[in-house]
Amino acid sequence: MLTSPTEAPRRARPAYRNFRVAVSRVERLSPTFVNVTFTGDDLSDFGTAGLDQRVKVVLPLEANGFASFPDGEDWYTTWRELPGEQRNPFRTYTVRAVRPEQREVDVVFACHGDVGPASAWAGRAKAGDEIVLIGPDEFGSGRTLGIDWRPGEVDTLLLAGDETATPAICAILESLPADATGAAFLEVPESGDRLDVRAPAGVEVRWLARAVPGAAHAAPGSAHADHGSLLAPAVRDWVVRHLADLGVSRAGTDESAAALAAAERDDLPDTPLWDVPAGHSLDGACYAWLAGEASVITGLRRFLVREAGLDRRQVAFMGYWRRGRAELE
Repeated sequence: MLTSPTEAPRRARPAYRNFRVAVSRVERLSPTFVNVTFTGDDLSDFGTAGLDQRVKVVLPLEANGFASFPDGEDWYTTWRELPGEQRNPFRTYTVRAVRPEQREVDVVFACHGDVGPASAWAGRAKAGDEIVLIGPDEFGSGRTLGIDWRPGEVDTLLLAGDETATPAICAILESLPADATGAAFLEVPESGDRLDVRAPAGVEVRWLARAVPGAAHAAPGSAHADHGSLLAPAVRDWVVRHLADLGVSRAGTDESAAALAAAERDDLPDTPLWDVPAGHSLDGACYAWLAGEASVITGLRRFLVREAGLDRRQVAFMGYWRRGRAELE
């Protein structure tokens, strides 16, 4: 049997690979979010599956840039074998947009000053800065690796996350069909972090700012509520009000977010921090996609499964990061 010209390279090329790119432009979207547009000739082959597509952003070493960073499909194994001083740091981000015809990729960074290498880099990024993206090859096999949005056929959608999940949630919202119904909750540091996003009319989008009102005189970053203190009760309240038919019994709003998070922090050593069930067709069901700080997200997952009665197959949860750690890698 003859093989088409597009089928042959798809089998021969890796699902994920290195793309050597440079910053084309930088746009400050809000007090927290910065959109960085990358460009490079190779990006004509960058995968365009969209949704919550994860990529690695590899940062340059001060001494030699990317001279020691390995190419090839097995780059991670080679990277781990390098001496510590030769290992380029990298972090995981969600692709916000891909324009292969223009050879451009957008990544939105949540910046918190110099607390981490990626935040520090993005806060100073300028046109011409070189970077390495590790992402999907449009013509490789398995180009949808790194996509965790798998709802199947369901009636109601629930998305919830903090600023680290905001770019992914925005990308998912803009991909939903016009008749989709549900809600999305995005907890962000500042009231000005509300981003422009297109969502179906039947999907409620709520932005939850942790900044304490009336605390403008405080030092930057000092007058904010804890992570999850707004997200957890907002999700619980919505579930109680809108998903009572799922068998909610003990799902009241009296349990505080702090208590939920504290309980989950105690369980974290033995609790999976990332679980994405394969898409299932659950007639009349709700599908929940949760991402962000690990203790908050696992607390919400516990509530949805143990108290609200959702099937575990209906809840995808991803601990993008954990208090006191740079990243869950």
